[in-house]
Amino acid sequence: MSLTATVLVIDDEPQIRKFLRISLASQGYKVLEAGTGGEGLSQAAVGRPDLVVLDLGLPDMDGQQVLRELREWSQVPVLVLSVRASEVQKVEALDGGANDYVTKPFGIQEFLARVRALLRQVPQTQAEETAPQFGPLTVDLAYRRVTLEGQEVALTRKEYALIAQLARHPGRVITQQQLLKDIWGPTHVEDSHYLRIVVAHVRQKLGDDPTAPRFLVTEPGVGYRLIAPGQG
Repeated sequence: MSLTATVLVIDDEPQIRKFLRISLASQGYKVLEAGTGGEGLSQAAVGRPDLVVLDLGLPDMDGQQVLRELREWSQVPVLVLSVRASEVQKVEALDGGANDYVTKPFGIQEFLARVRALLRQVPQTQAEETAPQFGPLTVDLAYRRVTLEGQEVALTRKEYALIAQLARHPGRVITQQQLLKDIWGPTHVEDSHYLRIVVAHVRQKLGDDPTAPRFLVTEPGVGYRLIAPGQG
């Protein structure tokens, strides 16, 4: 990863943001800043940072929640920077998708070394698609919106979760069991009727004919996929 990498700092303390901005900029990084979790998620979607530095004590939402929402659509490396030093907090953050954890107060040289280490793990060609398109259908994973020919489609939480999961793997079949586990939980992997009902509702809302689908294809006995551009 080159030194032109972009780092997003999500921290509600202006002094910390200023200190990190100066320190990171001195190493050649471009720095984005956010003082709240909501602003941070928006910056992550729009700015496409190569690394996120995340404080857990934010005024509008807990940093653990920010991490969970970010991980719904992005695998950008996350370095947690927090005064919370307990093992429980560290384990929760790391299990929630954080790549590293540094407690405040911290040494800037160690912090910068950890930033370099995380950025080295990111392929230079990495470019996450936050709003994949399937013809006239757009699935905006960052803002949790689905639009068809420019008009937003009103979906329930489960209906959106189905489309979002398929959209993260364009053209690839996701098994019924995997969808049931991801959307309803591991105790529902045999409840295929739940999935059939949601698929039927999604098709109805998209005006998608199951006998000649434009978007959502059933692979009999296996699962479902969204038709990727150029794919039948």
